Amino acid sequence: MATVQVLVPCYNYARYLEQCVQSVLDQEGVDVDVLVIDDCSSDNTPEVCAALMRRDPRIRVIRHATNKGHIATYNEGIAQIRGDYFVLLSADDLLTPGALSRATALMEANPHVGMTYGQPISFTDVLPPARTGASSTSIWSGDKWIRHVCRSGKNFVVCPEAVVRADVQRRIGGYSADLPHSADMEMWLRIAAISDIGRVHGADQAYYRVHVLSMQRTIHAGVLFDLDGRHKAFEAAFAKEGAALPDRDELSALARRSLAILALRHARRLCDFPAENDASPAKYREFAASLWPGIIATSGYRALVADERRHERSPLQAALARQSARLRLFAEREIFHRFDWHWARYTGIHVPRFYF
Repeated sequence: MATVQVLVPCYNYARYLEQCVQSVLDQEGVDVDVLVIDDCSSDNTPEVCAALMRRDPRIRVIRHATNKGHIATYNEGIAQIRGDYFVLLSADDLLTPGALSRATALMEANPHVGMTYGQPISFTDVLPPARTGASSTSIWSGDKWIRHVCRSGKNFVVCPEAVVRADVQRRIGGYSADLPHSADMEMWLRIAAISDIGRVHGADQAYYRVHVLSMQRTIHAGVLFDLDGRHKAFEAAFAKEGAALPDRDELSALARRSLAILALRHARRLCDFPAENDASPAKYREFAASLWPGIIATSGYRALVADERRHERSPLQAALARQSARLRLFAEREIFHRFDWHWARYTGIHVPRFYF
């Protein structure tokens, strides 16, 4: 059987840790090795870890004397990879039954695949039932998968559903400390630059916990912050393993264009529906133009400038603009986004239609 090293970084997540680790130990069809790294938690994580180690010899634990942060913790675990495959599983997430056997079966049959992922399930407290029967699989050449990511401007992989070939992970190395928000996206791009990418369809591969204390909703909150993080991930990946891609410059330009359009689209929504603690539409407009100067000549850019001057409009003009915004949002949410969501769920590829 394939051996899978599962790294479980934990910081003050003692209340989730046992359930997380048990979801790994229950995996059938693979040999698992669990490494828990306690990043100097102030809760009862040490006691939970001690109980887990007494219960199962497949569990190892490292406790930091001082808090080193998530990137340093990830990289410490990567430096100690054992076995054939590697999984990074945050202590508040879980694997679904059979996830590792489904992913490793695909990769055992296709040695050129460096990473496999699948559909994650988002949840808060109660685990919803998971689909465990794979309907099919897909394999993309690495450069084609990167092109899909560049065209969408989005990160296709949450994290717990990703299984990486250990040799590829060793070759790639660790996560970038310069990208605390988007180091995972850069990692997927770098892996795709040197190997092919696989996906399991029809089955749910992991549970991703959504809660108010996650870094995505505290330290790393904000749409503009997120878009800028994605931009930095693209640039970093293309400066590393991605530098050898023959169409590197084209792909980089495609990614910048996609991010610019996403920023412009969000700015137009802000004009119609202001959000507290978000950046101004002008900030998004400036960000978009810095990534893709050609966006200034688009109808969407001109419409945004007009939206920002709404206070200069007559009451009738303002009313017509609001109605137009409602129709646009209806098209985005009820037609285009729903189609994109279903397409992404069944293919794993998010390629939105760019419209204003």
